[in-house]
Amino acid sequence: MSSNPATPLLDIVDTPENLRKLASGQLRQLADELRTEMISAVGQTGGHLGSGLGVVELTVALHYVFNTPADRLVWDVGHQAYPHKIITGRRDRIRTLRQGGGLSGFTKRSESEYDPFGTAHSSTSISAALGFAIANKLAGTPGKGIAVIGDGAMSAGMAYEAMNNAQTAGNRLVVILNDNDMSIAPPVGGLSAYLARLVSSRPFLELRELAKRLSRKLPEPLHRAAKKTDEFARGMAMGGTLFEELGFYYVGPIDGHNLDQLIPVLENVRDAAEGPCLIHVVTQKGKGYVPAEQAADKYHGVQKFDVVTGQQVKAVPGAPAYQNVFGETLAMLADTDPTICAITAAMPSGTGVDKFAKAHPDRTFDVGIAEQHAVTFAAGLAAQGMRPFCAIYSTFLQRAFDQVVHDVAIQNLPVRFAIDRAGLVGADGATHAGSFDITYLATLPNLVVMAAADEAELVHMTYTAALHDSGPIAFRYPRGNGVGVPMPDVPQRLEIGKGRIVRDGTKVALLSLGTRLAEALKAADALEAKGLSTTVADLRFAKPLDHDLIRRLMATHDVVVTVEEGSIGGLGAHVLTMASDEGLTDAGLKIRTLRLPDVFQDHDSPDKQYDAAGLNAPQIVECVLKALRHNSAGIEEARA
Repeated sequence: MSSNPATPLLDIVDTPENLRKLASGQLRQLADELRTEMISAVGQTGGHLGSGLGVVELTVALHYVFNTPADRLVWDVGHQAYPHKIITGRRDRIRTLRQGGGLSGFTKRSESEYDPFGTAHSSTSISAALGFAIANKLAGTPGKGIAVIGDGAMSAGMAYEAMNNAQTAGNRLVVILNDNDMSIAPPVGGLSAYLARLVSSRPFLELRELAKRLSRKLPEPLHRAAKKTDEFARGMAMGGTLFEELGFYYVGPIDGHNLDQLIPVLENVRDAAEGPCLIHVVTQKGKGYVPAEQAADKYHGVQKFDVVTGQQVKAVPGAPAYQNVFGETLAMLADTDPTICAITAAMPSGTGVDKFAKAHPDRTFDVGIAEQHAVTFAAGLAAQGMRPFCAIYSTFLQRAFDQVVHDVAIQNLPVRFAIDRAGLVGADGATHAGSFDITYLATLPNLVVMAAADEAELVHMTYTAALHDSGPIAFRYPRGNGVGVPMPDVPQRLEIGKGRIVRDGTKVALLSLGTRLAEALKAADALEAKGLSTTVADLRFAKPLDHDLIRRLMATHDVVVTVEEGSIGGLGAHVLTMASDEGLTDAGLKIRTLRLPDVFQDHDSPDKQYDAAGLNAPQIVECVLKALRHNSAGIEEARA
């Protein structure tokens, strides 16, 4: 493809098909333009910056060498997919990233044919790419499965489970190990690049295949020795013996920012007759943008920022963030309790465990992206008399549900689950929403499930969990800052299964669980203005329910509405079951349940998400009025 030197290449490369028309010598310019465009876009929207900057050259090289979308390219987690989105027909929408109605911050099947698989939870890419590869193999159609997975995501067992089953894919499976933390690779230099290019070349592979056939004719001891000689000779020079044992042909490490190294190696692997291949590339998170390169977290996730200075837009000072309240409270409790310890699955700052770690480093365990292990590890600690707090985002705890059931609940071990990011989470959308934890935890025998209405309640619940030694206990709290209530000087131990009345009334009862309490109080004000005396209760516990409180409110009010930031099957379902079991609706009581809708809600601002879910004050009021209108109509109909 020819271009006017004054015309940016990015203006004429709107799809990988056009990218593949460029001369290889133009790719450096394109990568530079792509990096600049990404920085500019994320400066306006906020989002994940450092990871995308680290894979600009790799993105260009993969789309240049492979025949996407026929070759299915799967980005693990998807944080790094912004450059991919720009050159796959979405540049005109890139400044809508993570905004309501705009592009997702992750890959999304409904968004583009170049997003063959939705990835927002880590370590799934190899399994998915293997599925694409095998499907094409069975159908007899061309097309490879290509997984790009980071060294952090390789800490999860699922990645190795997939690799253990990869040999049947043959050369249709390619795994790119993106090592951006130098946690695996030795320093990358000219010799390493030369060896990678040599051992991925067709002459070398053909010679190796011939040697393998000849060695099979040798007596078995000599055959095994020849095989080991090949594997370990390359292992000593290049690393990767582990991957060889899993059936992968290992190539690397190579410089992931050097297109002159990347392109020939990728071309060799594309054309190879060998089986599944793993290419180890070393990249720098935040590459090409000095503020990101110099930041401790490489600008992993950023607010909107000034592109020239790198200065991020400061959040308006306000109430403390929930995760910090948890981390600081737990650290304080551990000062006098040597059995308290904290576990996180690669999210120390996101969960507030970093606050605990500063005070008690020897009792802090970051197990990496390994939620299943985290839960069973916590169970082992609890069985030996420790008081472990397993701090995991709601959406990630789903990955360890089997361990919660079998290793914790059945054995009734006192593991404390601190469940961050409960409810809707805004810009990260459906994949990160904490929608289901009440439902999947409150259904389990032995588990106690709490939800904090505000940051002060979170202090009390952390303390309550620390002292709860009779079985597992969980407490959930949302993303972001608290509501600004006064913080307690001394934490209070809550009575298990007991709620509290926040406001007394006589006509309508709003039973709130979690941080919808503030909206329930606003709704009560609006109902009072309409002459409807309203009680507001903070139930605190989804399990066990406060039967006495609920029974009393049902007996003395005309309408009872449950309000929760969780899916169907949660608090509302448990209250309805109780009412049914005890015959509490026989006198014509109207019970309504407000919960998250039975859909996966797209990204938007949290307030707009809760509006769409019907969980803000106006929708609570409307629910009450509808119930009362229905009740009045029923009475009039009966009189007629």
